[in-house]
Amino acid sequence: MAAKIVHVEVVGKDGDALQSFYREVFGWDLDTNNPGGYGMVRQGELTGGIGAAPEGQGGHVTFYVAADNAEETLKRVEERGGKVLMPLTEVAPDTTVALFADPEGHVVGLM
Repeated sequence: MAAKIVHVEVVGKDGDALQSFYREVFGWDLDTNNPGGYGMVRQGELTGGIGAAPEGQGGHVTFYVAADNAEETLKRVEERGGKVLMPLTEVAPDTTVALFADPEGHVVGLM
């Protein structure tokens, strides 16, 4: 089976303003009860997050794909001209992510 998109993320300079924007435009109920106030939205298997970019970084939109074998997927990324930006990293209990850039520099996440 093909890998599924499982998470999307929108971050920028003003996380609160972005959360308000998406809440008002789409009627999303954002759960911000977490460190940093990252606004989580859940729709079935798909989750999303809206918040502030890390200090000194610009905003971005990233989608995350579920990978059965993330190490093998990252190997294929590099073999095909992409670049691993962040190796597999545990960001929460039971949640490991990695980031890579495709050959044109678009950032994609693995979960």
